[in-house]
Amino acid sequence: MECVLRAERVLIDGHQVPAAVGIDRGRIAFLGEVDADCPAGEDIRLPESVVLLPGFVDTHVHINDPGTDWEGFETATAAAAAAGITTVVDMPLDCDPVTTSVAALNLKKATAAGNCHVDVGYWGGVVPGNLDDLADLARAGVRGFKCFLADSGNPHFPHLSPAQFRDAMGRIAELGSVLLVHAESNRVIDAGPAPSGREYRSFLASRPDAAEDDAVALVIDAAAAIGARAHIVHVSSATVLARLVEAKRAGIPVTAETCPHYLTFAAEVVQDGGTEFACCPPIRDGANRELLWSALHDGTLDLVVSDHSPCAPRLKGDGDFGRAFGGISSLQLSPRAVWTQAAARGFGLADLSRWMSERPAALAGYADRGRIAVGLRADLCAFDPGALDTVRAATLRHRHPVSPYDGVTLRGSVLQTWVAGTPALVGEPV
Repeated sequence: MECVLRAERVLIDGHQVPAAVGIDRGRIAFLGEVDADCPAGEDIRLPESVVLLPGFVDTHVHINDPGTDWEGFETATAAAAAAGITTVVDMPLDCDPVTTSVAALNLKKATAAGNCHVDVGYWGGVVPGNLDDLADLARAGVRGFKCFLADSGNPHFPHLSPAQFRDAMGRIAELGSVLLVHAESNRVIDAGPAPSGREYRSFLASRPDAAEDDAVALVIDAAAAIGARAHIVHVSSATVLARLVEAKRAGIPVTAETCPHYLTFAAEVVQDGGTEFACCPPIRDGANRELLWSALHDGTLDLVVSDHSPCAPRLKGDGDFGRAFGGISSLQLSPRAVWTQAAARGFGLADLSRWMSERPAALAGYADRGRIAVGLRADLCAFDPGALDTVRAATLRHRHPVSPYDGVTLRGSVLQTWVAGTPALVGEPV
């Protein structure tokens, strides 16, 4: 073996057990008793406080590279490694060009080359007029596709009408792929008030629960009629949960995610001018948050991902919600933020790993990661679940120090991250 890791607590098949994990050529080649005879070039015993987890997988990350100064592959993947995240999948918008063609995908891959601390995959974009490009994008290696049902905020990535969405789902079915959907209804949002001023309630009123409910109904109906896999991203409103329950009971191929900020914050605590909390769909009230936790518990919501969506500080509107670019910067904090709230509600590390490693890996078609088992990639995270630390946004590895988590105390810390058996928390990009 190249390396063996020994720990009193290793998460294997949902249980924390003493174990030795042998690594060779980037794969887990051995699992045995913690003191098993396993000759290796490097033999590491982890501290008793640490649990060895599968590396986290974040399938909803806006790296926005090339073409912006909002984030970049080096800074984003360094933040991911510091969080114990070993794979990220990049979203296709807010880069220039947007990832709606093979040429744009190749440019993005070239930009990433030599600048990444963790493994990076890509979603392809679906916009009006590019359906004939989807097969080529699939052949070029995208993990699946992403579309919007409301204004994306980027004129180069327009949303789909209901009819265009159904056509897109037909193509997705032909490809045997998955379509990730920003499920807010443009019709509902356009009929409502625009946000303005410093009051968060104005922003909240501009994107009501009805916008999510209307869009999710469209997604479920299309998935049922066409048979294509659909995944609803960043569920914020509990009003959609009953529809998701019914769809899953009926065997409709639809899954759904939520995000750490919806599980952590509540509308009641967002102060006037707090545009660092602005995101689409919005953070709703505390009662709604608890319903999202219940939906994670019962499996209505499948997974949790960051939706890391940074921008330059100048675009946060100087406290005016009518001018603020929507997005939460949280990649480095995502697993710790969820663990903080999950532990307080009686969930365990097996739940955290299922929501943030195993199921995101499955969504993106990664059969070789998300668990600790012989033959899988040695994507691992040494995690201390009891540590406490107060976030200082200025010290995070994100490009810009703007985050609603600034000053928040979170539980958990990452001692080390391994990507395909290589330490990735510090050092040069891989």
